[in-house]
Amino acid sequence: MNKKILVAIGFALVVLVGYLFTVNDSNMTQKDNGSKDIKDLVHDYSIGSVEDQSASITSHELIVTDQDGSQQSYALPEDEFFVSIAPYMEQTHPCAIHSLTGCQGELVNEEFDVYIEDLEGNVIVDEKIKSHSNGFIDLWLPRDKTYRITIANDGKEVKSEISSFENDNTCITTLQLV
Repeated sequence: MNKKILVAIGFALVVLVGYLFTVNDSNMTQKDNGSKDIKDLVHDYSIGSVEDQSASITSHELIVTDQDGSQQSYALPEDEFFVSIAPYMEQTHPCAIHSLTGCQGELVNEEFDVYIEDLEGNVIVDEKIKSHSNGFIDLWLPRDKTYRITIANDGKEVKSEISSFENDNTCITTLQLV
């Protein structure tokens, strides 16, 4: 009788462990598939189309916080770096880690001429980009590089350098148009 119970318990454990691996595997697959849509998710938070959650973005992950304080993290693409830039004329705020749902820039829904090249002279961005209603311009740049950036609006311009290395700032609020 004891042998039958031990066999039944052993079988139940094998089934349980198999189930847990399957669930964990499907969750990992879901997160991997979700990473394909990470840019869309970041964009949704940035334009304010997600309610009842806050979101911030570091150099390596998107962190979403529910109203109850629970958090979910999403890995960013290994080859792309997210940076959000709020050019300003008169007022700004200090920032390093961008809050997609909290940071507010001065120049909302404005069109900017954005030019970015790497230090070798390769043009990465050369286009007109409209800032979101939060006053920020969101960009995905290749990782592990330093860039020269020029932003112009209404006859005013700012030039600077930014970089996309691990632990670099994802929120740039220091570019004053003059």
